[in-house]
Amino acid sequence: MELKITDLTRRFQDTTAVDHISCTLCAGVYGLLGVNGAGKTTLMRMLCTLLPPTEGHVTWDGADIFQMDGEYRRLLGYLPQDFGYYPDFTVYDYLLYIASIKGLRPAVARRRTAKLLRQVGLADARGKKMKKLSGGMKRRAGIAQAMLNDPKILILDEPTAGLDPNERIRFRNLISELAAQRLVLLSTHIVSDIEYIANEILLLNDGRLCFFGTSEELLSSMDGRVWRITVPKREVSGYMRTYKVANLKTAPEGTQLRILSEEKPSPAAVGEQAVLEDVFLYYFGEKAGEDDAAF
Repeated sequence: MELKITDLTRRFQDTTAVDHISCTLCAGVYGLLGVNGAGKTTLMRMLCTLLPPTEGHVTWDGADIFQMDGEYRRLLGYLPQDFGYYPDFTVYDYLLYIASIKGLRPAVARRRTAKLLRQVGLADARGKKMKKLSGGMKRRAGIAQAMLNDPKILILDEPTAGLDPNERIRFRNLISELAAQRLVLLSTHIVSDIEYIANEILLLNDGRLCFFGTSEELLSSMDGRVWRITVPKREVSGYMRTYKVANLKTAPEGTQLRILSEEKPSPAAVGEQAVLEDVFLYYFGEKAGEDDAAF
C-alpha cells in the first residue's frame, strides 16, 4: 500500500498552487497542515484525479493513478470541504443514492449503509432530511458516503470546518476508528485536529512541502526556538514588532510573553518546550490569522 507523489506541480495561469511536491504515503493517518490558500485543496483534488497536474505524477503501488482511472477511484473515498446533497433526501436515501453512483449492488449498499450509520452515530437520524441536520451531523453523513465503498485511501478536506469543539473531538475519534488498514489524508488549518491522531504531518506553505515527518520530529525541530519572558507592559509592543509572539498573558509582575526565535530574545528569557501551535506560528507567521490557531 503505497501512494507515491513525485515532483507534483499545478499551475493556474501565473499562480503555482502546488510546487514540486514529492513524498510517499503508506497505511496510517497523515495530517496536511497549512493556512487557507496554502494549496491543500488543490493537492487533494489531484490525488483524487479531479484535477490533472501540470508536472509530476502520482502512483499507487507503482501504477499511475490517472491511467488506472476507475480502478483507482474504486479504492478512493473523498470528503470535500463542501459536498453536495439533495436537501430533501433522508440520510438513508442519500447514502443509498451515493452507493448506486459508486456501483454498489443494492443488497451490499443496504448493508454498508446500515453499518456506517451506526458507526458515525446517525442510526437514529436515518429518516431525517439532510437539510434538517446540524453541521456536525452533515459532516458525519459526508464521511459515511466516503466510506461506502470501503476505500483503501480516505481523503478528507477540512472535515471539521465550522464544527464546535465537541463535534471536532467526536470527528477525530471517528477518523481514528476508521483508519485501520487504510491510508487517511486529513487536511486542516486547525492544529488540534491532527495533534493526537496523525502518524505523520505534512506542512504545506505557499504550495511547497516545508516539512514531512512525525509530530515528535516536528517538535524537535523547534528545540531552542521557544522562549518565555516577563517584561513591563511598556516594552510589549517592541517585542511584538521584533519577534513572533505565540502568546501573551498579564501577570502581577508584568506581561508574560511566549516568543518564537532562533536567538534568545533577552538574557532573562527561559527556554520552553514547543507545542504544535508554536510550530504553526513559526512556519506560517502572521498569515495564520486569529481564526486559524488558538494563541
